[in-house]
Amino acid sequence: MFPKTGKKFPAEGVPASSTYASLIADILKSELGNSHQAHKTLMRWTGANERTAKNWLSGSNGPSGEHLLQLMRNSDRVFEFVLKLSHRPALLCSRRLEEVRNSLQVTADLLSEVIEIQDRHAP
Repeated sequence: MFPKTGKKFPAEGVPASSTYASLIADILKSELGNSHQAHKTLMRWTGANERTAKNWLSGSNGPSGEHLLQLMRNSDRVFEFVLKLSHRPALLCSRRLEEVRNSLQVTADLLSEVIEIQDRHAP
C-alpha cells in the first residue's frame, strides 16, 4: 500500500468540519432554496443533469470544471466563495466597491427625482 502524498485542498479560513461540497451546498441552498425549482435553476445555469444538481444541493458532491465556472457566472455568492478560497480578496473589494457605487448612484438619482417633484409642488 502506498502512502498518500497529495496535498489537501487549502482550508485557510474555512471550518475544519466543512468540505468544499458542503460549503457550495450551503451557498446554493441559501440563494436558491432546496426545492425542485432550485434543481431546475441549477440545471439551466450549468447544463448539468438533475441528479448532479441534487447532489450539489445535498452536499454529497461539489461542482467542478465547467459547471463551477457556470455557477460563478450566475451566482455572485459562489463567485465570492471561489475568490476567497483562491486567496484573492482584492477582487472581492473591487467588486463590492462597484456594487456600492452603483447603489449610491441609484439612490442619488432617486433623491434628485424627489427634490424635483417637491420643487414643482412648492408654492
